[in-house]
Amino acid sequence: MQDKIKRHFEGHQQAIEFVASHLNEKMAECVTMLCQSFHSGGKVLVMGNGGSAADSQHFAAELVGRFLKNRAALPAVALSTDTSILTAVGNDFGFDQVFSRQIEALAGPDDVVIGISTSGNSDNVLQALQCAEKLGCKTVGLLGRDGGEIGKLVDLSLTVVNQHTPFIQEAHLTIIHILCDLVEQEMFPAN
Repeated sequence: MQDKIKRHFEGHQQAIEFVASHLNEKMAECVTMLCQSFHSGGKVLVMGNGGSAADSQHFAAELVGRFLKNRAALPAVALSTDTSILTAVGNDFGFDQVFSRQIEALAGPDDVVIGISTSGNSDNVLQALQCAEKLGCKTVGLLGRDGGEIGKLVDLSLTVVNQHTPFIQEAHLTIIHILCDLVEQEMFPAN
């Protein structure tokens, strides 16, 4: 049992080391993109399925509430939270449109739309990002494996190159915390 635990920590550490050694520049670019959006009156719309839905809610909560500083709220919405919209759109249009319909309704050209997908191929996330692109939004993928189809579409791909979903998700959470910390420092330097 202890060997299995040790192997999990080793896999986790490899994923985090990948982020630290390969994604610093892209994370800095993402922080700049997010801050520019907030400064111009835009918002963040973030989505994902399953564990990535939970990560999207976590991301939005850190921006709207706070990460470490008491400061003004930043506009962010997790698109996985409104069960009435999800079930109505899923029933009437299909599950592949549960996020794109929300993007169509809520997104504008000053917004950043973030799709979280460990495979990089979640169809409903891909369709929403395609819709966001047509609306002139900036798009970001928080992805895994090789980035999949989403990685080819987005303006900025933060791809954790790893095959193991739990390690990708653990790295995504670390990236989310880094982004929230740096956005908070950039937006509210005096706090």
